[in-house]
Amino acid sequence: MSSTHSPHVLVSGGGIAGNAVAIQLLRAGIRTTVVERAAAPRPGGQAVDLRGPSKEAAERMGLMPGIRKYLLDEKGMAFVDERGRDKVRMPAEMFDGKGFVAEIEITRGDLNDVLLTELAAIDGPLDYRYGAWIEALTQDDTGVEVTFAGGGTERFDLVIGADGVHSATRALAFGPEDDYATYLGGYMSFFTVPAPAGTEPGWMKTHSVPNASVGIRPDADPDTCKAIIMLRTEADPGLRRDVAAQQRRIADMLAGAGWIAPEVLAAMADTPDFYFDVLARIDMPTLSAGRVTLLGDAGYCGSPMTGMGTAMAIVGAYVLAGEIAATPGDLTGALARYETTVTPFLDKAKELPGSIATVLPASRFGIKMSQVFMRLMTTRLLRPLMMKFFTHTDFYELPAY
Repeated sequence: MSSTHSPHVLVSGGGIAGNAVAIQLLRAGIRTTVVERAAAPRPGGQAVDLRGPSKEAAERMGLMPGIRKYLLDEKGMAFVDERGRDKVRMPAEMFDGKGFVAEIEITRGDLNDVLLTELAAIDGPLDYRYGAWIEALTQDDTGVEVTFAGGGTERFDLVIGADGVHSATRALAFGPEDDYATYLGGYMSFFTVPAPAGTEPGWMKTHSVPNASVGIRPDADPDTCKAIIMLRTEADPGLRRDVAAQQRRIADMLAGAGWIAPEVLAAMADTPDFYFDVLARIDMPTLSAGRVTLLGDAGYCGSPMTGMGTAMAIVGAYVLAGEIAATPGDLTGALARYETTVTPFLDKAKELPGSIATVLPASRFGIKMSQVFMRLMTTRLLRPLMMKFFTHTDFYELPAY
């Protein structure tokens, strides 16, 4: 049943997904509260890209002028050996700006700054709280009673969980993370390091050793780079939130790796933005439970291996806010349409380009064979197959609101 009631929406998580949906809700005149556990916006972060439907959504949301101010100068990607010599080289133009390096590349921190700037410019009913998070949820047919950390209970018409792969909102409304997460066989780490000597400006480069890889990619500051570490290893719950243990695991698995590994490992302890997390896929039987719905990694993380996390966050936010704004008095219907509309895109976006065993072979022979395969895929004959994967979500027709 619909009504003329104007809803009050709580967004849990002040990252890309949460801030993007808040922008669109506020523009529709919908009262919005955002809670973010961190004490302030998180700086830095790995480069992310926008392509196909996510680029179109960003354009419709008016984000592209701000995004273009922060575009990274990325010229291409190369796989190198232990001495830094290129084994496979893929300039961005090889795949028309739709390959591993896309036309629109921006650091996660800069993209979030763009979103926060847009939020601040909207004259709407926004309540934004840092250092706040949900501790309990109790819902009925008309709304959700939310208890926040430190006490205090408030009622909302809808709660959007946009609080990442380890979403506390999802755990409260749907159940334990283990019910929905699939371990993909490893971990990834990202952090800022001083640009190593001899770094080729504008190029993302990566070097593999058995079961691990170390890479760098351009940063907004030419004096720094973003390190990218990937590890293929057994799941280890003891690594969760133990930074010292995480860094020991990285150092152990990259010992003797050569190239820039010693410089990256030396800078790791003092980096200002060390990030380390499990490679996991989140699959939900449904995106909504009553008056609680999920957005971004909280509801449909494909893992960083897909390269589509930001795309799913932006497209999901655009669709969710559009459906809520279309029928603010019928949130049940809006959530059903959100799921139906966005699922075809998510199903394609979450597809992996192979398993972690493909990405990180366990032997030096396997690494050489992987490089041979990559060189073949860059030939004129087989390049169309690579393009087909890079553009596999372009079929999706973004709805107009």
